[in-house]
Amino acid sequence: MSNKLKGNALLLITAFIWGTAFVAQKSGGELGAFTFNGIRTFVGGLFLLPFIFVGYSRKKKISEKSVPIFTKGDLIAGTVCGVLLFIAASLQQFGLAYTTAGKAAFITTLYVVFCPIFSIFLLKKGVKAIIWICVVLECIGLYLLCMQGDSFSIQFGDTLVLICAVAFSLQMIAVDYFIEKVDGLNLACLQFLISGAIGMVCMFIFERPIVPSEILSFWGPILYAGILSCGIGYTFQVLGQKYADPSIAALILCLESVFGVLAGAVVLHEVMSLREIMGCAIMFVAVILSNLPEKKEKLSEAD
Repeated sequence: MSNKLKGNALLLITAFIWGTAFVAQKSGGELGAFTFNGIRTFVGGLFLLPFIFVGYSRKKKISEKSVPIFTKGDLIAGTVCGVLLFIAASLQQFGLAYTTAGKAAFITTLYVVFCPIFSIFLLKKGVKAIIWICVVLECIGLYLLCMQGDSFSIQFGDTLVLICAVAFSLQMIAVDYFIEKVDGLNLACLQFLISGAIGMVCMFIFERPIVPSEILSFWGPILYAGILSCGIGYTFQVLGQKYADPSIAALILCLESVFGVLAGAVVLHEVMSLREIMGCAIMFVAVILSNLPEKKEKLSEAD
């Protein structure tokens, strides 16, 4: 399996984990946006620490020089990505209080549109023509999947989630920029710890103090969203983006909405309408098209 296919496979698994974690995030949100996001992301970081220490022990045996666990580059990358992750997750959680889940899902995944645009200006990376066709198909599919009515109006909550989509796309761009310069696992761990630390500071400042027993009563959603969604999901995102084009990565990751609907149908016995099924089908077509090689790539592989 080529590195490109490995990267895309990791991103597809990430989309599946994020989609199935929606129920956990919805129920855990009762704790408060800063509280739930802060604790779950910090748990995700703690989950990765043992793996980092094991890797560090191996490096220490091989290397004759003393090297730090986290380099200066790791700390810078983790801080930038962690702050962006905190902003995006917080805006999404607050936006959900003022808008419907369907609208929030549609607007959030507009990072699939913002990501290739920002890649052009921030990373100076060209975008294949087929990507723009896929972006249009993704938007059509997401609209059919998430929007229940034919009208579309921007309210206060919609605006918050729209800014959240911009933040998520910037977080993806930041990961794509730093992943070639730092260790992927270190980057994932640090962004969770930093995002979680900021969230818990805000928890004590802006939300009511929560006793441990109340937090423990939500141990299921916290561990699921923390270990799976953060610890594994975001780590796979970081490692997957090492080999995948950021624009294609965005297209794959937005399948999170598809898996969320499918999980609701299987776990919660929700019924999918014909419109939603059509939306899922269009999105899958867009992802398949985005991964087809261009003529130049086919010629280079043949050579």
